[in-house]
Amino acid sequence: MATRLVQIHMKAGDDAAVGRFWAQALGWGISSEGPGVTNLEPEGFVYPDPAAVCIDVVRDPKPKTVKNRVHVDLAATSAAHQADLVARLRGLGATPADVGQGDVPWVVLADPEGNEFCVLEPREIYRDTGPIAAVVVDCADPRAMARFWGEAMDWTLHEVTDDHAVLRSAKGVGPYLEFLRTPDVKTVWNRVHLDLRPYPGDDQAAEAARLQTLGATPADVGQGDVPWVVLADPEGNEFCVLTPL
Repeated sequence: MATRLVQIHMKAGDDAAVGRFWAQALGWGISSEGPGVTNLEPEGFVYPDPAAVCIDVVRDPKPKTVKNRVHVDLAATSAAHQADLVARLRGLGATPADVGQGDVPWVVLADPEGNEFCVLEPREIYRDTGPIAAVVVDCADPRAMARFWGEAMDWTLHEVTDDHAVLRSAKGVGPYLEFLRTPDVKTVWNRVHLDLRPYPGDDQAAEAARLQTLGATPADVGQGDVPWVVLADPEGNEFCVLTPL
């Protein structure tokens, strides 16, 4: 059994406004599966497909109070493209953000509700990822995260050190999933989290049980009676196991 990363779940006070920002930022299509939910995916995309990790923006009135532990890095093909992309994003409502990055070649911005993201300088590794180069998760122990997530999903582990771990779909397409060592301690539930989906024919409950044998734990974020299972990884990062599709 295995599962796969299919989307990012992002809380927002105004899901429609944040959804519009990200749709314009990425050049993606926008739809809604119901009130308070804005769904984003590439135009012509057939969900789910490892060529993209989609974004669901979900309305939540609780305000953002700390730096997100999950963010996206956007890819640029040249220095000029990076500069143009930053300017365009600023025009859409993004603002500069300081997360202690210091003097770095990438640009840190925040969306209209303060969700941090990076616009990277050109890097060869991200030449074929699409607009999202990587989904990045802060952590204390990248090696432990690589062990858990490498067994949780059928993605391939590309690199692991004391400072970072890098995974990507075994099909070699779409964005990377990266775990970055940071000194920050998790203090509240994550407003941005990962959603996993088992493969067709697999059993959601059995997959959730398997993930718990790997070190995941049940998590309560006030979800109530829902068709997905909420778990947390060994460092407490919440994620959802959706129904197979």
